[in-house]
Amino acid sequence: MLSIRTFGTLQLDDDGELITLPASRKTRALLAHLLLSETPQRRDRLCELLWEIPDDPRGALRWSLSKLRPLINVGEEVRLHADRERVWIDSATLSIDFLKVRALADDANASPAQLAAAWESASGLLLEDCELPNQPSFALWLEQQRNEAIRFRIKLARRLALSPNLSPQEAEKWAERWRTEVPYDPFAAQHAVFSIRRLGREKEAKALAESLERAFGEAGLALPDWSPGPGTPPPAAPPADPGAAQRPHQAIRFVRTSDDISLAWASVGNPANPPLVKAANWLSHLELDWEAPIWSPLFRSLATTQHFVRYDGRGCGLSDWTVPEINLETFVTDLEVVVDAAGLDRFPLLGISQGAAVSIEYAARHPERVSHLILFGGYAAGWRHIATPEQVREREAVMVLTETGWGRTNPVYRRLFSSTFMPTATPEELEWFDEFQRRTTSPENAVRFLDAFADIDVRDRLQDVQAPTLVVHSRNDLRIPAATGHALAAQIPGAQFVGLESENHLLLGREPASLEFVAAVRRFLAN
Repeated sequence: MLSIRTFGTLQLDDDGELITLPASRKTRALLAHLLLSETPQRRDRLCELLWEIPDDPRGALRWSLSKLRPLINVGEEVRLHADRERVWIDSATLSIDFLKVRALADDANASPAQLAAAWESASGLLLEDCELPNQPSFALWLEQQRNEAIRFRIKLARRLALSPNLSPQEAEKWAERWRTEVPYDPFAAQHAVFSIRRLGREKEAKALAESLERAFGEAGLALPDWSPGPGTPPPAAPPADPGAAQRPHQAIRFVRTSDDISLAWASVGNPANPPLVKAANWLSHLELDWEAPIWSPLFRSLATTQHFVRYDGRGCGLSDWTVPEINLETFVTDLEVVVDAAGLDRFPLLGISQGAAVSIEYAARHPERVSHLILFGGYAAGWRHIATPEQVREREAVMVLTETGWGRTNPVYRRLFSSTFMPTATPEELEWFDEFQRRTTSPENAVRFLDAFADIDVRDRLQDVQAPTLVVHSRNDLRIPAATGHALAAQIPGAQFVGLESENHLLLGREPASLEFVAAVRRFLAN
């Protein structure tokens, strides 16, 4: 089997024989990105990630792939695949240390010897010879992967420190490593002191406790409890994985529609939990928005109690961008394809913004499958059905500006949307959203989406909704007025309405309204 080492310098080993990698740092960086991403990557995204615009990015990508094919496709195995839009590596016959360490860190049945070996193998700096200082997007991706690697090491050291199958001497060694990895974790500090006391080294334990007290005090943190004495039980064990609920791992898959469009969909959270499906809305990217400083906290919170399923609509994100039709009908049929691929028979459905209209139409068509309907910031009719002549001219002007300016470096055109979607966002959050929109779809598709949203009309379907419905709306939403949400709740039989104290059409993960939204959804689903 072809083995790949990513900790330290990137290395390929074919049954004990090292394979010489290309001298090009960008080619090695491309290989690393494909290996750790685990999902097909769009060619245009790879070009943006690794090459400067003045160069010929597509030509450079083809050249790099030609150098990698003979290295990856050894042993008559075709592992490196590429089509007109995507590139990916099939890792089924590869042994990749990063993925093995991640799996062992989460494997409840792994032995102490396996955990220790995984910790040792992850001791080097991840991909130390693949840094590209002049490529900020790749640098950000690499930093995220290195942070993930640190979390693996913390989890491994923690599990070994708390293992009942290790001798006190071994446990003390791992307790100290755990504390070193997270110097301000009170649980790690407690166990480091306790493990020394358990060995009868009270003077040393006291000195460490005093040192840690000074460090915690200088950092303005609450002091851990050092009260247990020699021979007493250890302090109460910390949660199984502190913070894991905020860092669930999502699995991305692909499914094809009847008109041969590839749709990317993701599931996250325990499959044994009740499902929650989110209809696609403007705009999405399964990888980028999961790490977003804006709504990812909301998504991650929902995924702690639900098996959360969402997808990129056709024309954006990881789904195909070259598509023949973008309209309400394709929005609904794409949702049908995704829930079938996910194997869901009956489920709650969440629709945000224009995704609310898609969800209403789906619920009306399939009353037997939708157990609950949740609509946030939604509307039943696009602006072409309700706008004044002056508003029509304004909206059409925005579409022209979008087509001419969407892909430009200057964000002024995209900021037309950002400022109304999230008027209370910080400059950093607006900057992120500007860049996110540019990387999520093409200028042509951005206009096609706006055109399709303007034509949406499900007003005659509101009375056909049979599922219990919750309508949630920001009271001061600048994009879609709260009165629109009131009208939805009034026309859907038995619908409940919840207003949130926010001006944002897309909730910021840090604002109190985001927590209120999650709480309202959980209460509604529980009832």
